[in-house]
Order: sequence, then C-alpha cells, then structure tokens
Amino acid sequence: MKRLKIIICLLISFYISVLSQSKPYVVLISFDGFRWDYMSRGISPNLEKIKQEGVSALSLRSTFPSVTFPNHLSIITGMYPEHHGIITNSFHDPYSSSNYRMSDTNSVRNSKWYLGEAFWETAERQGITTASYFWPGSELLIPYRRPTFYEKFEGKRPYEQRVQGVIDWLKLPADKRPHFITAYFQETDHVGHVYGPNSPELNEAIKRLDFIAGLFVMKLEEINMKDSVDLIIVSDHGMTEISDKRMINIEAITGSDKCKFYDDGPLMMIETPKENIKEIYEALKAKEQHFKVYLREEIPEYFHFNENPFIAPIVITADLGWSLCTNKISERALKEKGNHGYDNNQLDMHGFFVAEGPEFKKNYRTGTIWNIDIYPLLCKIFNIIPRSNIDGKSERIEFILTN
Repeated sequence: MKRLKIIICLLISFYISVLSQSKPYVVLISFDGFRWDYMSRGISPNLEKIKQEGVSALSLRSTFPSVTFPNHLSIITGMYPEHHGIITNSFHDPYSSSNYRMSDTNSVRNSKWYLGEAFWETAERQGITTASYFWPGSELLIPYRRPTFYEKFEGKRPYEQRVQGVIDWLKLPADKRPHFITAYFQETDHVGHVYGPNSPELNEAIKRLDFIAGLFVMKLEEINMKDSVDLIIVSDHGMTEISDKRMINIEAITGSDKCKFYDDGPLMMIETPKENIKEIYEALKAKEQHFKVYLREEIPEYFHFNENPFIAPIVITADLGWSLCTNKISERALKEKGNHGYDNNQLDMHGFFVAEGPEFKKNYRTGTIWNIDIYPLLCKIFNIIPRSNIDGKSERIEFILTN
C-alpha cells in the first residue's frame, strides 16, 4: 500500500510538471510614457532586436483619458475606463464623498473602485499561476483579486532589482512558478514630464529602458527560458510638449463660487448644483478656445467616457499642448515641460508595442493596435475563456500570433 501511494504521488507530480510545461509563459512589461515614435530615434538597439525577431505595431492606441492608471487597467482588463471604473488618476465619488487618488495607498488597494476583472484574476480562476512586479490594481486587499505573487509598489526600487525579481519567479520549481508576470518601469514618463519629450534627458531615459529590455533578454537566456517565454513590451500612453504660456484658467472663466474642479492639465471635470449646470456650461461654451466643453451625456462616442456615474456633469478637454487650471495653479504644473491625457486619437498620445516569443510571428509589422485588445490576446495565448463584458476584441489583434 505504501509503495502504491509513492507511485501515485510520483505520477501526480509528473502530471503537474508536464501540465506546467505545456502552458505558455508570458512576461508583460510596461514602459510608462514611452511614446510610439521613441524607437525611431536610433538609440534603442535592444528593443530594435526584439522588433526584428518578433512583432511590432506602428503604435498602441491608448484609451481616453490617456493617463497612467486608466490605461494600465484598460490593458489588463480589456475595458474602457468608463467600464473598469478607474476613470482618471484621481476622481471623486459624489455619492459617498470619497476620493480615488493614485498617490493614496488606501484607495489604490480598495477593490470597490475596480469594476473590471484583471487578466490575473481570469487566469487564476482557470488554473494559471500569475505574478506582478508592479502594475496598477495588483495590490487589492482582497486576496482572490490579486496575483499569487506580487510586490507592493516602490517607485525608487532599482530597475535591475525588478528584473531579477521576475527572473527569480521563473526559476521557481515548475509546479510553483507563475506563467504570467507583469513588470513596470516609469523612466520615460517621469523624465518626459520634467524635461519634455524632445529633450536630451528623455533620450537618456530611452537608453535606460532599452538597457532594461536587453537585460530581460539576457537573463532569460541565462536560465534557458528565452525560447519558451513570450515577452511583450508596451506603454500606457505617449507624451507631448507643454508650456506655461499655454494655460487656461477655467475657474476664472466660470466666475462662480459654486463649482468644484477636479483634475487639471489636459482634462478637467466640474461638479456644480444641478440648477447651475446650464449656466456654467454656457459660460464656458462662450469662451471655448483651445479647449472643448461637454455635458457628460454629450461627450463624443469615440471617447467612450460617459457611462460612469463618477464622471462629473461637465467635462472639459484641452487641445493638444494646452493645459487647464484653476486659480490655484500648482508649482508642478508651471514647471512641467511634457504631459499626456489628451484626445487618445492624437498620435502623440499613442504608446508602443513590441513582442517576441513562441506564440508570436517573426519579423512581423502591423499598423496601430488598441490596448483594450491585449486582454483578449492574452486569453488567446493561454487558451482560456475571457470575461464576456470586455470592450476588447481578439479579432483585431490575434493575427500577430502564429496560430
């Protein structure tokens, strides 16, 4: 009987090992704010090599608004911000008088804000072990909504340490290691804001992230997994030049003390008593220059930005390169040389997409793809069932795969 139990245990262990090996390995990397055309500067040889050996897109179309948290959630859920719930980096819930801020750890980890199902949730429910070395939404307090392995975000964590953390997960025993891993690097976003997208400093940021891309490939080669890992590198949005000479004081235009202003820069939302909405809207409409003002229900369909109760009654979008502000202009807003969050149909707001690995075609070029289609692409790679309520469509992107 004892011998039989040993044999059964060995068979089960062997079966698990074979099953683990048959599942794909995918590492999804985000280079925050890496604009669609940064690779054309001729200073990213490692990314160029990945491009030549795999798939690259002309650009990766972000969702509106083209800012960090909404787009990372769109990538990982396949949903527009109006549907996954994280409508901007910071927003207000007028019904509970609470706020979501990406800088607030408590709200970032509170699952009530996250209406979409992240890919790691979909995968874990269908037997795929996952991990995240930073990604918005990966630190939720409810355990079943997190990856099996995850790291709490530290912006100053060395990039090389992040790479090694991913590699260490891949070095775990076959029956324990994750098959889907995310990683995040913010260099081009931070430098783009401070110095602008056309600065020498931004070129150094591109080189820094290109080194990280090369380091990933080298480390995968060292553990003999380069040929079995699908490496996908994307960005959440692009970047454009801004100036303190192109600022519009929305509060001064309204001339009202009954408004609450949320956000600034490319997008602003205004809450005001219902009886004042028309008056405020018309005052802004009369001065509409270098910006557009909308009632929530009139926001153009192509923005996909009106089907969420936390979107304020009045929404204002700035023209590319212009900034919206109130009487209290922040020091940060006056000093920044680059920004994003504008109309996601503007090319400056597009990110990039390169991928290589066993599931992807070789030396394949395509036009613009949409970031909401990455979630169904991942489901296709792992042969698992996606959520039925997503906005992404696999038929818009699956042609980049070998099968």
